[in-house]
Amino acid sequence: MEFRHLGRSGLMVSEISYGNWITHGSQVEEDAAFACVRAALDCGITTFDTADVYAGTRAEDVLGRALEHERREGLEIFTKVYWPTGPGRNDRGLSRKHIMESINGSLRRLRTDYVDLYQAHRYDYSTPLEETMEAFADVVHSGKALYIGVSEWKASQIREAHQLARELRIPLVSNQPQYSMLWRVIETEVVPTSEELGVGQIVWSPMAQGVLSGKYLPGQPPPAGSRATDEKSGAGFIAKWLTDEVLTRVQRLKPLAEQAGLSMAQLSVAWVLQNPNVSSAIVGASRPEQVRDNVKAAGVKLDAELLKAIDEIVEPITERDPAKTESPAARP
Repeated sequence: MEFRHLGRSGLMVSEISYGNWITHGSQVEEDAAFACVRAALDCGITTFDTADVYAGTRAEDVLGRALEHERREGLEIFTKVYWPTGPGRNDRGLSRKHIMESINGSLRRLRTDYVDLYQAHRYDYSTPLEETMEAFADVVHSGKALYIGVSEWKASQIREAHQLARELRIPLVSNQPQYSMLWRVIETEVVPTSEELGVGQIVWSPMAQGVLSGKYLPGQPPPAGSRATDEKSGAGFIAKWLTDEVLTRVQRLKPLAEQAGLSMAQLSVAWVLQNPNVSSAIVGASRPEQVRDNVKAAGVKLDAELLKAIDEIVEPITERDPAKTESPAARP
């Protein structure tokens, strides 16, 4: 395993992070979840990402029990706040009330006194940013979180929050966006702004929800048991990739992966890690062997010729569709 600084902070994270968005507490049984976490640890992963909303808070609980007897100082545990975690009007968003109650709930479920990174899961347009950042400052100053991050924020929002964080003397060091060969929205504005401010990317869906693994074939139904067949596993989110045109292009990547001595999954994870602003790539798994396969992407260097060949095959999305509303399934 290789390690990188999270942005320009002093915190080192594993190039491959283990995330449990749609696995722990919902998709896989607890024994399988524990086995995947064990495999991640055995492979050198020290960075674990979750959120209070995953599986209705159950994912945090499973991860907390899976890591309970590990040396806490040797781990980087990340979680997030924003999405609803209860039926009340204040059980959501980035108000001071919700942040303060959510961090306490997350720490209880994760069985830890602090998280290394506490992230705003989305931007809250209904709460003043000053209120949100002041609440985050109190979380940091109380020792309940060491660093602050955001997820899927626009470049302008990151810049404004970073300025407030500096004034409040707290380290806002990361953004967690979707990023893959197929989805490159962050490259235009978010990455340049983040590089300027010293913010690192912790990217999710580097394999485009498994599409870049090559298991979905054009003209054929999705494999039984895959995420595309399970509404609980983000079937609505993955649907945008399941066109014959996209899947045909993905199949054309196979010879390039073979040429590099990588599996398709390894190639896709290694690709996002070529971006110097990416601090870590999040992978999930329902089986330990998936973890062991994915971590082989750590430390891989792809040459310029291979990167150019990939660009000639794929037609990535570089701009977000402003008319498209986000579904609850798309909440990494």
